Amino acid sequence: MTVTYFDPAPSEVPEVMASPFAHDPPHPLARRAAEELLADVRWASYGLDAPGGGKMFGVLVVADAGGRIGYLRAFSGMLAGRWTVEGFVPPLFDPVARDAMWPAGQATLRAYELALRALDADAQYAALRASLARLTTSHAEALEALRARHRERRAHRREQRAGLAPQAVAAHDLDQQSRADAAERRDFDERSARDRAALEAALAPFDRRRGELEQLRADESRSLMKQVHDAYVIANARGERTPLRTLFSPGEPAGGAGDCAGPKLLGHAYRLGLRPIALAEVWWGAPPSTGDRHAGTFYPSCRGKCGPLLPYMMQGLRVAEAPVFGVATIGADEPRVVFEDAWIVVVDKPCELLSVPGRSGQLRDSVQTRLRARYPEATGPLVVHRLDLDASGLLVAAKDDATHAALQAQFARREIEKRYAAWLDGVVAGDHGVIELPLRVDLEDRPRQIVDRVHGKQAVTEWRVLERTADRTRIAFVPHTGRTHQLRVHAAHPEGLGVPIVGDRLYNPRRSAARLLLHAEHLAFVHPHTRARVELSRPAPF
Repeated sequence: MTVTYFDPAPSEVPEVMASPFAHDPPHPLARRAAEELLADVRWASYGLDAPGGGKMFGVLVVADAGGRIGYLRAFSGMLAGRWTVEGFVPPLFDPVARDAMWPAGQATLRAYELALRALDADAQYAALRASLARLTTSHAEALEALRARHRERRAHRREQRAGLAPQAVAAHDLDQQSRADAAERRDFDERSARDRAALEAALAPFDRRRGELEQLRADESRSLMKQVHDAYVIANARGERTPLRTLFSPGEPAGGAGDCAGPKLLGHAYRLGLRPIALAEVWWGAPPSTGDRHAGTFYPSCRGKCGPLLPYMMQGLRVAEAPVFGVATIGADEPRVVFEDAWIVVVDKPCELLSVPGRSGQLRDSVQTRLRARYPEATGPLVVHRLDLDASGLLVAAKDDATHAALQAQFARREIEKRYAAWLDGVVAGDHGVIELPLRVDLEDRPRQIVDRVHGKQAVTEWRVLERTADRTRIAFVPHTGRTHQLRVHAAHPEGLGVPIVGDRLYNPRRSAARLLLHAEHLAFVHPHTRARVELSRPAPF
């Protein structure tokens, strides 16, 4: 891969490279390079338009020893099933070292997988597993029937005892019936245990073999991944080099670490003796199954795989600090109290103030720490639920453990009413509806959340249009579950409203507002002590 030089040559270049983790628009030179890349990619036969076939591409603006300005191109992972594609930088790993160990390792893993499949297909093993499943089902059904009979008998005996005069003989008979029920349950449990033990003994040799094969497969997989990671040597602008694994120590490197476009670009620039100036990563093609990437949209580098790599690789360059959210200066009188009594305090949380402290030592300021200082006599966790850092609005805190537990139980039973106001960055089709899209954290790019129909947790949002303008829609959201970033993802996802919230730095590539236009405007609950209904509203500040 050679450098593509700009023609005409740019008159100005940035003195400081932007942080790859910033959500700001790319430098104009990086945007120009990305547009030239996409002009070529959109006509190539890489299968990018197939469902889930899109790809993250990257460009790195560089300067050579003579001062000429150009750029390098890269793709994340593989493109059209290949690591090396003409016109793009090669992977970071040593191809010779990988070719020496990868085929043999894959063959070994395939052999273990085939052995496991053959074991599962063994007729005797399958018959024994089926017998155990039938036994488990029949015993469960018989046990429930026995419990039902015993419940009826206990209820009958209670009625008899309640109507008895002190008659020793009658009471003695009832006690005997109780003991007979207990004996019947013991006999049932003993028979069930004997039946199950016989089948489990027959299954034991098969299960042991399965466990051995699974362990061998896991050991081989770990060994292979270690060899894979050892094939990556990471360089920085100072000319220093380190193995990939050291940058993730004491843990293991994330899957695909080193294969993103950003690290590939920097690594190749250093191989060619080029000075990096500006980096941009852009998605092209169909969105992934999670629906959180859109063709032609620029994205910051991921935190999971690139977070440990890029800071090391950029050492020796002049690079802007990575953004840290949650460290904004918030007035000492915040959060303002909306409701307070002996047990509860409800506040109006401002945007950019955390609900609870973050993990970083920089992120100690929060609603919880401020309330702890205001109410030193309060016990328990104080904050009952959370609002996103970027959102504002009503937040409930409890001054003692018992009240905290009671309010959390109301949240768990979905008895607390919440309503949010938001401006969406586009026109929403329809006037009212319910969104059900399961969510989980994006392990490669925390704290982003993604839709995952297999591993995600249920998330349900009701919505209603309140107002429309030429290019925005005001929405009332009523969340029926409380997942992280639920409203933000449900608004932005193509299978939700398909229109992100204005100012959403994580899910809206258009930063058309200084803040996230999402506000918890209404809250209602039953007071755990007075049993009175508490209903509070706080209009959105936007």
